Amino acid sequence: MPAYRAVVFDFFGTLTRSVQRGPQHADIARALGADPDAVRGVLDRTFRARACGRYGSAEATLRWVIEQAGGRPRPAAIRAAMPARVKALLDDTRLRPDAVSALTAIRERGVRTALISDCTHELPAFLPGLPVAPLLDAQIFSVELGVCKPDPRIYREACRRLGVEPAECLYVGDGGSHELTGAAAVGMTPVRLAARDLADHLVFDADTDFAGRTVRSLTEVIDLLDKAPAFA
Repeated sequence: MPAYRAVVFDFFGTLTRSVQRGPQHADIARALGADPDAVRGVLDRTFRARACGRYGSAEATLRWVIEQAGGRPRPAAIRAAMPARVKALLDDTRLRPDAVSALTAIRERGVRTALISDCTHELPAFLPGLPVAPLLDAQIFSVELGVCKPDPRIYREACRRLGVEPAECLYVGDGGSHELTGAAAVGMTPVRLAARDLADHLVFDADTDFAGRTVRSLTEVIDLLDKAPAFA
């Protein structure tokens, strides 16, 4: 049996290929009376605050973003834009070709799986429809918990829901949000996914100094499990 009892994954850039904002985001900005470049700037500089739920509900957050970019949208316009906002994030999301097979192989080994994502309200809305959803034993979203990586509480919540100790977990991520050093700080074993497509990935607060273990694909995580020494 593998030594590790759980593998915890990041989502964007880890279970998915690299992410860039598609044209739908600009369309939403224009429909709400704001300049797309101004909206993009607000989104970039407030990601962490939005991912921690600082501005309230999904509708309240979108209104705040548009207002910061100079728009004055009516409540009905914001409500009407919400499905497009979710679809825009979904369209930006492409699962890695080996995401489902890797998660399936991990669970077949008796190892539990979880997701920890720094995300806004849209990911919890569309993740249940993705094929990886039933292969995750726990899903922890920063916008629901109210804290982002590398806050130790978000990692400990994953362990609590999985019923494991941090030392029994691999943590796999591309390195955004200082997630790898955060995982190591609570006692997990961090592994960086360094896939080629991540060169143009939209990432905030990257773990640029991380010098730990690296894999090039999700499939390689299975090899780490199979080769892991047993705990003393």
